Formats: sequence, structure tokens, C-alpha cells
Amino acid sequence: MMKYQAVLFDLDGTLLDTLDDLADSMNAVLAAGGYPVHPADAYKTFVGDGVEKLVRRALPAGDYPDEDIQRYVKLMREEYSRRWANKTRPYEGIDDMLRALAQRGVKLTVLSNKPDDFTKLCVERFLGDHSFDVVQGVSDEVAPKPNPAGAKRICRTLGLEPEAFLYLGDTNTDMQTANAAGMYAIGATWGFRTPEELTKHGAKTLIDHPGKMIDLL
Repeated sequence: MMKYQAVLFDLDGTLLDTLDDLADSMNAVLAAGGYPVHPADAYKTFVGDGVEKLVRRALPAGDYPDEDIQRYVKLMREEYSRRWANKTRPYEGIDDMLRALAQRGVKLTVLSNKPDDFTKLCVERFLGDHSFDVVQGVSDEVAPKPNPAGAKRICRTLGLEPEAFLYLGDTNTDMQTANAAGMYAIGATWGFRTPEELTKHGAKTLIDHPGKMIDLL
């Protein structure tokens, strides 16, 4: 029997390249508010920890009233609801990796810091040819990563111990979540953050192509 029976995937920056749609959406909010916009690459360090932190990181430095932040969060959600599928695509090699894992009987799960409805929508739209056992985003029942509660909830749903999971993600938040949940943390270097960040925050292994996941089984 394989040591690892399931994989927990992050979504943005791991399975899907969502950067341009996120950047375009937040830049539209900034421009409408009279603030400077950012190049798409800048959003690699803005995203990954939920919409509110994205908004705070994208706004110019300052002390904003909470009601302003929440208004920009609402506007960002509205802009993203119009743009989420414009440029987003799976990374090269993702479809082949998912097929290979499924052929080996590995259970496939997703845990994202996107809202739960958007997480499920993105998976269905861009990865709908694959069968996932659990797809979970942030909700009233599931706190954002790096809180490990969502990852542990997936373990309970599948009836597996955390040690049976490989966890593939692309940010410090993912590595922290994986380690806190007791899963094997793998850093995806094709995503939004650097190999140095992933290693510093607990990646046990780094891979530079999705196909290398199979070797870790």
C-alpha cells in the first residue's frame, strides 16, 4: 500500500494561474478610488491570505477605517465576479498530474482561501474533467488558512489520518497549514512565491513541475 493515499491541493498559484484576473479586478477597484494600480506580478505577494488581506496589501500604506476596508472588499468581490474566468487557466501539466494520481487511486481534495462558492465554481469550470473527493473554500464553517481546521475537516470527511496526505501549495500560508495539520508539505515553485519562502516556512520538498508529484507517492 502506498504511504500517501490523498493529496490536498491549494488552488490559486498551485492548480490554477488566477493572477491576471485577480490583478485586473483589484486594479479596477483601485482606479475607481483614485489610487495607483499595480503590475500583475506585484499581486504574487498580495494574494494567498483571503480577500481582505489582498485589499489591505494593494491599497497605499495608511490607516483605513474598517468600513472603508469592507467597502473595498465588497467592490473587489463584485469586480472579480465579472472577471474570474477571463484569463484564468490550469498550469501546464496539471491535467496530466491529476489523471495520473486518480489512476493510482489517490484521493484528490482542494482547500482554498477563496470563498467556498468561488472555489467550487473555479474547480468546476477549469478542472471539471477530474473527480475531486472534497472541494472546500472559506465559509462560516471553515476558517481561512493557515488555520489548519479546514485541512483537518477534510481528513475527517475522508476518514484518513493527516499523515496519509501530501499537501501541495505555493505560499508560506500553505506550508504553515500543512505542517499545522500534520500533512507532508510540498512547495510548488511555479506558483506565486519563491522557493526560499516555501523552504523557510516548512516545505519538506520543492517541485518545479506538477508531474513530479507522482514520484513522491
